[in-house]
Amino acid sequence: MNFTYINQNILDNLFYILVSILIYSILLDHGKRLNQYRKALITTCMSFPIILCMKFPIYIDEYCVHDLRQIPFIIGTLYGGWPVGAALLVILLTFRFTIYGFNFLTVIVYIAIFIITALFSSKFNTFNRKNKLNSSVLLILFLGILTTFIALFMSDFFRLTEAYIFYFIILPPFIIVFAVYIIEILKDAILIRTQMVRLEKMEIVSQLAASISHEIRNPLTVVKGFVQLLKASDLSQEVKEQYIEHVVRELNSAESIISEYLAFAKPAIEKVDNIFINREIGYVIEMIKPLANMNLVNISEQLTPGITRGNIQHFKQCFINLIKNGIEAMPNGGELSIVSYKNNFDIIIEISDNGIGMNKEQINRFGEPYYSCKEKGTGLGSMLAVKTIQTMNGTLNINSVSNKGTTITVTLPAYHEDYSKK
Repeated sequence: MNFTYINQNILDNLFYILVSILIYSILLDHGKRLNQYRKALITTCMSFPIILCMKFPIYIDEYCVHDLRQIPFIIGTLYGGWPVGAALLVILLTFRFTIYGFNFLTVIVYIAIFIITALFSSKFNTFNRKNKLNSSVLLILFLGILTTFIALFMSDFFRLTEAYIFYFIILPPFIIVFAVYIIEILKDAILIRTQMVRLEKMEIVSQLAASISHEIRNPLTVVKGFVQLLKASDLSQEVKEQYIEHVVRELNSAESIISEYLAFAKPAIEKVDNIFINREIGYVIEMIKPLANMNLVNISEQLTPGITRGNIQHFKQCFINLIKNGIEAMPNGGELSIVSYKNNFDIIIEISDNGIGMNKEQINRFGEPYYSCKEKGTGLGSMLAVKTIQTMNGTLNINSVSNKGTTITVTLPAYHEDYSKK
């Protein structure tokens, strides 16, 4: 390549083409609804560099100017086919004649480029990246040589100079291979990201399914055992009632697990009420005190009155899970502190224990499906808690030190209402 011919005008033309390609890829990636208008989008994005290249051309000498309008024209036709190519042809010729006046040779040249490129387009889009790069170079070389012969045949004033060969035949293949390579790289990046999102969703579904299967199997096994025992003919009525009580308890346990799963999978709150923080957390503490006593855990509370908005049942289940986690983090007993207070427009709830603590990985993965710090845990409880807090427009932060304890801070938006109304 003769670098003496490279000037600011060429770099400007190249800049217009590359920026348009980047804008097209960004819009296609982030504007999901624009996918159905892909051809209109590529027509629009390739029109701008065509117009800008003609508006700011490459000056070969005082009698001859050139530009790279054929590059976006060919790219648009290759990737968009006949409809895009036809639209770009009309735009190109309209602005060409507006800027420089009518020229019959220009019409013939660009119609020839359009027909050949459009015919090749369907085959081009079936190629892999390597073949697209090779074929685009061969195509533009062929078109450059063909249009040169057309110009020699139709124009008495046309002169085949060294500058013409460089700008019309040698330079375009380098530019188009670079442009096609950028397009293919961006397309692959978008495709890989889409596949990663899909795989991540499938992984979450797989983990949840494994979690549910694992958790439900235990109570169903117990139910199956007691149902088989109920078949015995010599059982007293009292023993039968005890067995039935065990069956009902295990079925309720299975139902609770399924409810937790559904609350995560479809976390939309159907009924939103005023939640009196001190009252509802007080109820939760009373419910969970037997478990705390069994684990030699003393619960201290300091709750400030405050109201937030949300689903009361989900709210209570959320804090049952968080408090239960704190209790289970102290296998040898300890102190669990629950404090709530107001801070400007928020209500802060802190749950602190002096248990085994969490490392950085455990903190980062808290609330992740099928991940738990406990040997027999599934992570469903933590997952539900995080999702409930997010649904209530709140935040959850964890501060923990291994073997010293953990503090979970939940921040929820305060709702102001006169307490006397309740």
